[in-house]
Amino acid sequence: MRALLASTLAIALAGCATAYDSDAPVAAAPAVTQSMPEQMASMDPGDSILFWDDGRRSAAFRDMESLFPGLEVAPASNPRTLRQGPPLSRDVQVAIRDFMAKTQAAGVMVLDNGVVRFEEYGLGMMPDDRWTSFSVAKSFTSTLLGAAIADGSIESVDTPVTSIIPAMAGTAYDGVTVGQIATMTSGVAWNEDYTDPNSDVARMLSVVPVAGESQAVTYAKTLSREAPAGEKWVYKTLETNLLGLIVEQATGKSLAAYAAEKIVEPAGFEGGMFWMQDLTGGNIGGCCLSLRLSDYARMGQFALDGGRGVVPDGWFAEAGSPLVGFPNAPGYGYGYQWWTYPGAYGAQGIFGQAITIVPESNLVVAVVSNWPTATSTDNRNGFREVVGKIAKDID
Repeated sequence: MRALLASTLAIALAGCATAYDSDAPVAAAPAVTQSMPEQMASMDPGDSILFWDDGRRSAAFRDMESLFPGLEVAPASNPRTLRQGPPLSRDVQVAIRDFMAKTQAAGVMVLDNGVVRFEEYGLGMMPDDRWTSFSVAKSFTSTLLGAAIADGSIESVDTPVTSIIPAMAGTAYDGVTVGQIATMTSGVAWNEDYTDPNSDVARMLSVVPVAGESQAVTYAKTLSREAPAGEKWVYKTLETNLLGLIVEQATGKSLAAYAAEKIVEPAGFEGGMFWMQDLTGGNIGGCCLSLRLSDYARMGQFALDGGRGVVPDGWFAEAGSPLVGFPNAPGYGYGYQWWTYPGAYGAQGIFGQAITIVPESNLVVAVVSNWPTATSTDNRNGFREVVGKIAKDID
């Protein structure tokens, strides 16, 4: 199976590289180039990165480009300068460091009005190193959705999915809107269990590619509906992969190339970006871009600043609001691929990646980690507690 997937991937990428490389970037957009590992890591669900040990994960998280194919985006032509400000109080610094030690954090950065108030690293990570995002990438993909709407490439979040991806007609996604994909309220049944090699999330990237069809569409065709569209929220990484495909189809650009123009350049990323591809050569919208810690913080600041005209006015206020509420957790919810918390919103990914934005405090806190397990309620709550302490310290 591994040999079949590797050979299929090589053929798929050979066919798509020319299209990506030949796209002339818009003014000032950083260059986008194809990246291929010397030997690709397994895509078999039983050998997924979800089930690797700590050491293997820690090495992979900082070097995904050596294991998987993807598109490499050069740094911004004019990186955003992050000035150093006064340090946080001693007690808050101690709380952050204690959290980092307990949760195997590789780095934490705090921006207060765009000024660095705390920056520290662990697990051997250095400021120039990049770290993978996992589902933090989802918030990047939804930002590109906003950009595509602002550009007129997508009419609105009410646009039917099938009008952009006709191959979805007749599937469980027929009758679902782009906005319902973005809020994960399609009503399609899904298993996102990171501990189960037979779950949908573990198997979706290993499905054998079909010629001329996105891997995301191929897997989506196997799914069934469990609720009317718009009525039930279920977290589904595949839906962000589909959202990424929607953006790619509507704009005619890879997610990486569109992000070069709409995120990397205007947000002023200093270290460039790597975005992993699936077996059909499309960027994986729901996962797996790699950035420096400082550039995760720059992304948070970009959202806090409102997107600098890249997205529609008020996009982040809406995208970061609880469009889906959680009745058992008042104040918490889900927007357009952003998690919402009382007084804050953020991006978060398994194994401890996060960007949290507190608008009233003009605060951004970014963290990258290698938790021992993919998910941890205690660690998530611990991070939110730390963010709360930082907000009180700077207010």
